[in-house]
Amino acid sequence: MNTTPDDTRATPAPANNELPTVRLCTAGSVDDGKSTFVGRLLHDTKSILSDQYEAVQRSSEARGLAEADLSLLVDGLRAEREQGITIDVAYRYFAIDQRKFILADCPGHEQYTRNTVTGMSTADVVILLIDVRNGVVRQTNRHATVAGILGVPHVVVAVNKIDLVDYDEATFRTIEDQVAALADRAYLNDVRVVPISSLKGDNVVERSARTPWYTGPSIVEILENIDDVTSVEDAADQELRLPVDYVIRDHDSEYRGFAGRIAAGSIGVGDEVTVTGGRTARITTLSIAGDPVEAPVCAVAGSSVSVELDTDIDLSRGALIAGTPHPATTNTVQATIVHTSQRPLVVRRRLLLRYGAHTTKAQLSDIQGIIDVDSGKLLPTRPTEFNDEPVTTLESNELARVTIKTRDPIPFEPYQPGGKIGSFLLIDDQTGDTVAAGLVLPREAQQVNRATA
Repeated sequence: MNTTPDDTRATPAPANNELPTVRLCTAGSVDDGKSTFVGRLLHDTKSILSDQYEAVQRSSEARGLAEADLSLLVDGLRAEREQGITIDVAYRYFAIDQRKFILADCPGHEQYTRNTVTGMSTADVVILLIDVRNGVVRQTNRHATVAGILGVPHVVVAVNKIDLVDYDEATFRTIEDQVAALADRAYLNDVRVVPISSLKGDNVVERSARTPWYTGPSIVEILENIDDVTSVEDAADQELRLPVDYVIRDHDSEYRGFAGRIAAGSIGVGDEVTVTGGRTARITTLSIAGDPVEAPVCAVAGSSVSVELDTDIDLSRGALIAGTPHPATTNTVQATIVHTSQRPLVVRRRLLLRYGAHTTKAQLSDIQGIIDVDSGKLLPTRPTEFNDEPVTTLESNELARVTIKTRDPIPFEPYQPGGKIGSFLLIDDQTGDTVAAGLVLPREAQQVNRATA
């Protein structure tokens, strides 16, 4: 944590909206009822307008449905509405009591795993839906594994369509046992399991009298009481990480400001910081969203700021302003990636790597193995017609552990939930298309990989 000259922490700037924000992501297999669940959540929390609901009613009637199909509230693409599936990540916003929510409704098909990674990458809570008639299936395993890799702190498993088995407790308990085993395999920490009916509304917002054997909270009650969503105070306790997005120069003065969005930690006038190259400086001016502020006010993670330093240091886009000491840089990093392109990703392929505001040339140096979504195990070989061969190619949507080498030294740090520290993109240097999303492994894993390489 940074310190002002008198070793006291500055006061976080007041937020424009006092309600803490919780980021949600729904996931699960195809037809497990994710979109209907989100529609029910929005409807029962009175988070939709009357004309939106009327449009859904008209569309439902046109399809010959007796009741409004609430999934239409979130299935945003016209083509997917016609097919009855969700393809893109649909975002919705709502508030309950003392919290506001940003909800990402992710697709269930395996070929859209990359979209699910996008939705989960910043989530505080993943709501994983399971069809009570099918139990845990392959895509359930895949999404749970992704949540574990991303370090999502909370997972709520919604056992959906409980009305279709006449609210049977034994069926629910069987799936509850399956989820417990899955949580162990996927390294999930805080996992809650709730029987729900998105169609009828059971245990979504209010507890249902039709499940008297279930004594736990509803989905919304869980969301209202999640107790460790990152707060302003939490953010201020982290080490400062401010990637420089652009440099501001005033031709009529000697002003040189450095602007960006704080990825972690906090910053205030008088703070001592380090910059790329290891040099130290102090913050002389600070503006938050264009408004100058003075000590003891500070800016925290998520704030867009510009700062001026007391030392003439030449920084450019991609540089990092950090606390002390400055994070070490390296040209080699071990990471977990999900391959998002249709084109196979092969060892030695040349790419661009984007980490924070820094983009550099990179190469996929080695593939340690593919992560099996059913077991969570690392598979170093791939079966062929005659024998098992080392993995040298990744197919679309495969998860793998890899080594990447970069042209420029990068201050790589282990991934932290929220997606701002330790996450990166691999980009095709010819087309500009994203080919993979990656997470830097913890330092102990880096050391193990280097020792066994």
